[in-house]
Amino acid sequence: MTIGLDKIIKELSEIYDAESKDSFISVYINKREDPKFLNRRIRTCKSLLDRGEHQNFEETINQIQEFIKKSLDNHLAIFASKKHQFFQSVPLPMKVYNALIVDSSPYIRPLVRVQDEYESFTLVLINTNYAKLFSVSLGKIDREKNLSSNIMNKHKKGGQSQARFQRLRKGAIHAFFTEVIEALEKIQDEQIVLAGPGQAKLQFKEMLPNHLSKRVVDIMDISIDEENELIKESIQHILEKEDEKSSKAVQHLKSEILKDGLAVYGLDETLRAAQNGQVELLIVEKDYKVKGCLCENCQILKAGPVKECPICGGLPTEADVIEEIIEFAKRTDAAIEFSSDEELHNLGHIGAILRYK
Repeated sequence: MTIGLDKIIKELSEIYDAESKDSFISVYINKREDPKFLNRRIRTCKSLLDRGEHQNFEETINQIQEFIKKSLDNHLAIFASKKHQFFQSVPLPMKVYNALIVDSSPYIRPLVRVQDEYESFTLVLINTNYAKLFSVSLGKIDREKNLSSNIMNKHKKGGQSQARFQRLRKGAIHAFFTEVIEALEKIQDEQIVLAGPGQAKLQFKEMLPNHLSKRVVDIMDISIDEENELIKESIQHILEKEDEKSSKAVQHLKSEILKDGLAVYGLDETLRAAQNGQVELLIVEKDYKVKGCLCENCQILKAGPVKECPICGGLPTEADVIEEIIEFAKRTDAAIEFSSDEELHNLGHIGAILRYK
């Protein structure tokens, strides 16, 4: 998981303005598609906002529009509030639905889904005397590190014996691989892809300590000079692995339900578990949405229409129930998987593996 993005999403999930339901603006935008979308949504929102919120909305949206004009990224997520002096942007690797949401907190569901599909990983391109480490996040290279060692590949006639040369060379390669492992230890990505020509990458894997070896998800045979093709192939492989991971998560959920174990399913039970901080892994059907109501005073969330809060009797506001569940999950450091598995659909579109009952 990307440490930087995970930190951003956690921060976004914890932001909430209890005094105003209209103080934060979330924008998901594809700059090359439907250029009139943003202006349409701006006009609609301005016509519906209370007069007291107009200044914050206009100042915030101006800031967002200026940023979009200057940005070189085609796909963007932006979360902002001039009132709270808050601005956060995230470049996206893929097209998402255009959206402009005005609410008491940032709208994070599309961002969490992108994070789930484009999990971060470290790509290690290596041979016996050269290594390049790429940290890939959201389908783009976040950073890279080059390492090399001056290791002789051939034995010179008339010099040291062949056997002694091979011992020295083997020791030099071992020292170089140890240096690469030390660099790899500093990168926190959960998945590692090893690549390169010949046997070096396999020898390197044998040297990896167990906690790093378990994170290796693929080994690719490729020329040391084919970086661009390698990065494309490795990203595609991670996407395929994510589909497998989502399927395994649903099977895990099903297994726990069958043995009456640490699992809940369906909207009401999953919502309750998320609110109580019990969720270890939240599993959501990809396009599942539920409208509900939220009491701003008591933070009581209910699916469907609710005339008054059962605690304080106040008037609830409309809420996206799945968005709220995702925010509860992120605040308590739960993992989230999105799935299109039919079995999850039959279980009520949503479920969770629990930390405890």
